[in-house]
Formats: sequence, C-alpha cells, structure tokens
Amino acid sequence: MIEELLPDSVVSVEALGDDAARGARLYPEEEALAVSFVPKRRNEFAAVRGCARQAMEKLGVAPRAISRGDSGAPVWPAGLIGSMTHCEGYCAASLARAGDLASLGIDAEPHQELPEDVIVSVALSTEHVRLRRLAERDPSVHWDRLLFSAKESVYKAWFPLMGQWLDFLEADIDLFEDGGPAPHGVGAGAFAPGDAPARGSLSRGSVSRGPVGGESVRGTPLAGPVTGGPERSGGFRAALLVPGPVVGGHRIQTFDGRWTLRRGLLATAVTVPHAGPGVA
Repeated sequence: MIEELLPDSVVSVEALGDDAARGARLYPEEEALAVSFVPKRRNEFAAVRGCARQAMEKLGVAPRAISRGDSGAPVWPAGLIGSMTHCEGYCAASLARAGDLASLGIDAEPHQELPEDVIVSVALSTEHVRLRRLAERDPSVHWDRLLFSAKESVYKAWFPLMGQWLDFLEADIDLFEDGGPAPHGVGAGAFAPGDAPARGSLSRGSVSRGPVGGESVRGTPLAGPVTGGPERSGGFRAALLVPGPVVGGHRIQTFDGRWTLRRGLLATAVTVPHAGPGVA
C-alpha cells in the first residue's frame, strides 16, 4: 500500500492486523523508551520497529535499535533516512539511502470523517474551499481526513531537513484524485511514484502534540477499524507558507506527494529529492 506511493529507491515494509505485532521484539535501548507504555502502545511501538528493521535488511543494513533523539524523532543508522507510521490494525516503515533522497515522510489513517472541531484547527480557509469542492465531486472519500494525513507526511519530511516545528496552518495543501484536475502548474505526470516525525496524535475534539520526527503516534481511533469501501488514489502539492529547507543550495517551497485509499485505510507519502520540483 505504502510502497506504491514511493519511488523505487525507497524500501517499505508494512503489516496488517494481528500480523503487525506478531514476533516483534524490542532492543534494550527501545525497552527503556517503552517502559511506561500500556500494552497496546507497546505492541504498536514494537511492530513498527519490526517493519523498520526488515526494511534495513532489504537495504543491506544490519538491523539495529531505533532510539529517539531529544526531539522524539527516530534516530536512523548513518546513511539512511526513514519514516514510520501506525494506526489501528496497520503499521509501516519506509527507508532509503540518504544519497537517493533528501527526506521522506509517510502517514496512515483510518478512513473516517475528521471531527469538525479538529479540521478547523488544521485546515486553512483555502483548504476548506477545496475540501468542499472535492466532497461535491466524490463524497465517498473523507477528504478532511486525507488532508490531515497529507499534512502529517509533509511535516515528517520537513522536520529532518529543518529540525523545527511546522504548524498545520503553515502548509497549504492541494489534493487531487487521479484522473481529476491537478493543482495549477502541476503536470499529469508530476507525482508518478517512479519519479524523482509524529507531529500530533489525533483524538476526538483536539489535536494533541506528540513526539516529532518520522513516527506517528496515534490515540484510539474515533471508531473501530474500517474494511471495504471505496478505492481511490491521487496526489497532492503542499505550498510551504514559511521559508522552506535548503536542499542542494536551493530553497524548496513546495513538497509533492501521493495518496491512496484502500481497505478502509488512507495512506500518504512525501519525498523530497536532492533537486527537482519546488526549487526556488
């Protein structure tokens, strides 16, 4: 699911349902981080790290502990970049060699409506207008939840490059569905997968802030796991409303991403090349 959103240089490993926690173990350094976790949180923490270690092996890197830096961001082995995400019944990790990409971010969410008092905290007025238009065109997609997920992926790609907070309202995201109208100035092939931390935990009625970096930390979903439903895919462009990162001597002011909806799950991914779209 995640891997189809990312270029071939990225290795992704994901797990669904009970498979996510089966056989996953923690290294001693990770045990110290998880000592106060409730069992559910501990299982998620172990499962997503199990996915990350499998991705390391696929890249020819010996599996090792994934600790956290002072900001809460995962600390990857030298020469690797990565991102992790987990929600109810699903977890995934995506890793790449630092020479292949400048940064990446992934996020997964249950395909459920975002509470109104949450969406007002994360969406700009311009995004509200576009969300209404998207809902009129295809009401089967929870576009508000998709916007939230896209902002999470943007943040996770942003943080390793900048080392500082990016507010939800500091990125203006334009979503589009495959086969539908793309954002102005974006060609039909701009988001092809072969081209080229967690900000908050979502709970009813609020957007609380958790560890930053490449890992999502989700609270209890608003409802149980969703199965079936529509299947869709598309892309998005995020216009950064604050000065963006400097990559290869050039300032980047837009991030491009892909999204998919499948099996009741929404997934988004952003990759930042060493040079390419969004260069100012």
